[in-house]
Amino acid sequence: MVGEQMNSQHWRTLAVSVYLPTTLALVGLGAVTPLIALTAQDLGASLAESAFVVSLLGIGALVGALPAGIVADRLGEQRALVVSLVVDAACMAVAAFAPTFVVLGLAVFALGVSEAVVTIARQSFVTEFVPLTHRARALSTLGGVFRIGSFIGPLAGAAVVTLGGLRAAYWLAIATSLAAAIISAWLPDVEREAPRGATPVHTAEVLRAHLRTFLTIGVGAAALMLVRASRDALLPLWATAIGLDAAQTSLVFAASSFVDLTLFYLGGSIMDRLGRRAVAVPAMVIMGTCFGLLPLAATGIGLGAVALGLGLGNGISAGVVMTLGSDASPAVGRTQFLAGWRLTTGIGGALGPVMISALAATASLSVAAIAVAALGWLGAAWLWHWGGPSRTGAATNQVG
Repeated sequence: MVGEQMNSQHWRTLAVSVYLPTTLALVGLGAVTPLIALTAQDLGASLAESAFVVSLLGIGALVGALPAGIVADRLGEQRALVVSLVVDAACMAVAAFAPTFVVLGLAVFALGVSEAVVTIARQSFVTEFVPLTHRARALSTLGGVFRIGSFIGPLAGAAVVTLGGLRAAYWLAIATSLAAAIISAWLPDVEREAPRGATPVHTAEVLRAHLRTFLTIGVGAAALMLVRASRDALLPLWATAIGLDAAQTSLVFAASSFVDLTLFYLGGSIMDRLGRRAVAVPAMVIMGTCFGLLPLAATGIGLGAVALGLGLGNGISAGVVMTLGSDASPAVGRTQFLAGWRLTTGIGGALGPVMISALAATASLSVAAIAVAALGWLGAAWLWHWGGPSRTGAATNQVG
């Protein structure tokens, strides 16, 4: 596919076989995620235990990253997607019937592992299926679909919980996961750059061969994920600190999310035309600057302005982390590489809230905001330096 042009048939295939099931699955996941803590408390968990149960979703995704690459390589993208979506539905069913919060936690952890397989299989399929000239647009649209599904999910969850109680959200998620599995079964085969199994490779070999990529451009992408994750962790704390109530805080987030949702295709178009750095670097500068200005936001209007700026930076950079990983991925061992890429960037995303919590406890929220800002600016410089096509070591890389 690399040498071909993207046509309307390709986009229709992506819309029906990739974007639609992704949206469905994420609506279900988004409906359940905000309710996991409430479910745990309903089963007798303390606040700390409930928070830990919620964290198991992210922990499962990190732990499952490398095994997910192996599963996707052995089964192929289509079968890996279908199987993992069915596993998603099974995890939701276990959670719906969980007799204790321990069983709920195990289901949530398994759900995180399964989601890692889904993500890597989707990214690998799009990388193989879409011509390089349109890769960023396709992956940015996938990133936008993630945002749309996650935005609609909590709204759908609120509706079904109102009608059917707390566990009804899990039944919605079961239905959406199974629907996504059925649609994903219609994914077409792709013409690979290298036949699967022609040169068997082990995950450890792939990771060693591309260690330099993970430690250079991968670290920059991890910094971007850290800054992104810090928005969701820091803004609510700052809103509370300046006296905003829950409704005002939600309004600030809604405004930021609206900007976020409108810019993903624009960012992908810029990347395909001007290179990956043309989006990755400005996005980091914008978000870093917004965090740097956060200590000056003493009112709801000021915080809203910062939130809008963060939505701008996050929105235009939708899909850039996946695109950088796909650009650097080899034809042989692609899924194993993408698993290592997801682990590297996922660690960055996980560190953001942890760093903010630690700095807020030992220093202040202002110090935490400045620290995130500094990492944003440093990450921008790092991505500019290492994000050039001559530095990642990938034959198909078009980062510059």
